[in-house]
Amino acid sequence: MEALLDGRTAVVTGSGRGIGKAIALKLASAGADVIVCDINEGDAAAASKEIESLGRKSMAVAVDVSDFQSVTDMVTSIYENFEQVDILVNNAGITRDKPLFLMAREDWEGVINVNLTGFFNVTRQFIMKFMKAKRGNVVNIASVSGLVGVPGQANYCASKAGIIGFSRAVAKETAKANIPVNCIAPGFIKTDMTAKLNEKQVEEALKLVPMKRMGTVDDVAELALYLASDKAAYITGQVFPVDGGMSC
Repeated sequence: MEALLDGRTAVVTGSGRGIGKAIALKLASAGADVIVCDINEGDAAAASKEIESLGRKSMAVAVDVSDFQSVTDMVTSIYENFEQVDILVNNAGITRDKPLFLMAREDWEGVINVNLTGFFNVTRQFIMKFMKAKRGNVVNIASVSGLVGVPGQANYCASKAGIIGFSRAVAKETAKANIPVNCIAPGFIKTDMTAKLNEKQVEEALKLVPMKRMGTVDDVAELALYLASDKAAYITGQVFPVDGGMSC
């Protein structure tokens, strides 16, 4: 693979498995050193070892992105081990799907705290350093659910739509320092999460996908690599669906 990211260091949240892990490995394969951040310490450590097997420097950090102090501790630890961070990929997220009339306050707050406040907690700390250095790149993983309504996902849809608005605002703040901020909005992607769905649920979901198939984590990771590289240096504040046509 072309070494698009030689000499750069990336932080990827929620990268112990799934889309986040695929992105972390993709960035590493393009030459980046990658810090793996995940609430599950074991998953983070395993993914970090895979990155090291590619010949890149790595580090595993256990973090709860919804907790500002946990994020502060994570950032301190990272900068004790790495001179700089060039790329931030915000990916950590959860779902607690229920119809609104059955949704408890805890279901709402849990998703918003991780999926939206978590992006604020992490981005705020790194963006200060990026602006000071006048270099950096932010890729936020939103969802097609932030573009179209999905029944049973009022909390998730709100959090992902919030990420899109957040990204567009921050992109305008950082543009003067040539720091791109962009969003990827994955659709129905084959992950551990979707593997829990039964055959009927998959069949119903695929009715919404014009391509009539699930995407792969690599579909998302390839775009993340492009957006994190200099090839996308003049692109900022944009949302890129990877959804097989769901949001058309």
